[in-house]
Amino acid sequence: MIRIAIVGAGAIARAHADALAASPHFKLVAVVDVDAARAAALADKFGARSATVLDALTDGSVDAAIVSTPPNTHRDVATALLEAGVHVLCEKPFAIGRDNARAMADTAKRCGRVLTMATKFRFVNDLTIARDAIAAGKIGTLYRVSNTFASPVDMTGRWNLNPEASGGGVIIDNGTHSVDIMRYILGPIESVRAVESAKDRVYPGVEDTARIECHSVGGVFGRIDLSWSEQSTGPWFISILGSRGGIDIGWKGSRRRFDGTSEYTPFGVGYDKVAAFAGQVADFAAAIRGERPTTTSLDEAVASVDVIDAAYASMRADRWIAVGGVTMNPPALRVVG
Repeated sequence: MIRIAIVGAGAIARAHADALAASPHFKLVAVVDVDAARAAALADKFGARSATVLDALTDGSVDAAIVSTPPNTHRDVATALLEAGVHVLCEKPFAIGRDNARAMADTAKRCGRVLTMATKFRFVNDLTIARDAIAAGKIGTLYRVSNTFASPVDMTGRWNLNPEASGGGVIIDNGTHSVDIMRYILGPIESVRAVESAKDRVYPGVEDTARIECHSVGGVFGRIDLSWSEQSTGPWFISILGSRGGIDIGWKGSRRRFDGTSEYTPFGVGYDKVAAFAGQVADFAAAIRGERPTTTSLDEAVASVDVIDAAYASMRADRWIAVGGVTMNPPALRVVG
């Protein structure tokens, strides 16, 4: 069993702890949080020890760690763990700014440790089925991809509203998942245009509603709609359109039409959070054991930060902005016409 710790005992940490408890690969041995009571509350539920300082994990007592602290701490926390020989799965966003992301990646390579970003949607089976169908030419030439993460959430009191801790609002929060979905389907993103699409901010310090438009290196258009304050009106959170078909992925089920047919047929179960987190930790374990690289490479993690950086630059400049580092990976798919 791989001895693993969780650093940061906030809301997402419980989902990680549940996935680890069900995993045959890991044993949760420690929880670290600056809030002693919060660390102990999570640790006690899973029979782990608790601590308030990171030094408790750098003495050889753990093999791996999940970092779920605020984004402005990711570089320091991940670097300390990696230099202590600990493999790291870092929650999204990977880092605030490319310099921090690149420094984390460089440390992992120098130390010979696994470092990856949490990208749970890559482990949603319906999305994998969709991606394989696109690669097989089932929907013809790929025209566009859209993604919506919009649902009222009370962010009051959360660190997300402090831009120094979070790096921004809904764009860097939910938008990091969106950007990774786009890159998973389309490959590298060449340019983006982002706008704050609400008339009045619900949370004055950061954007709570925004739209990101993007073009991939392969010339395909993508659109992302994000909100903490508005409710999505449809059942699909990903819609993919091609010249001979389409695929819609929803929260409770998905649908597809292939090879020029006009009718959609249902498939899959939609978003299965438990299965997605299980797939993510299994992927991390396989990489630690040297069985295969992580599904989300270091270059992809850094590239996700590049796209978010470009989105904020675009919002400030009110124009399309080229994304740095787009040539780090080849296109993920060969679209068949």
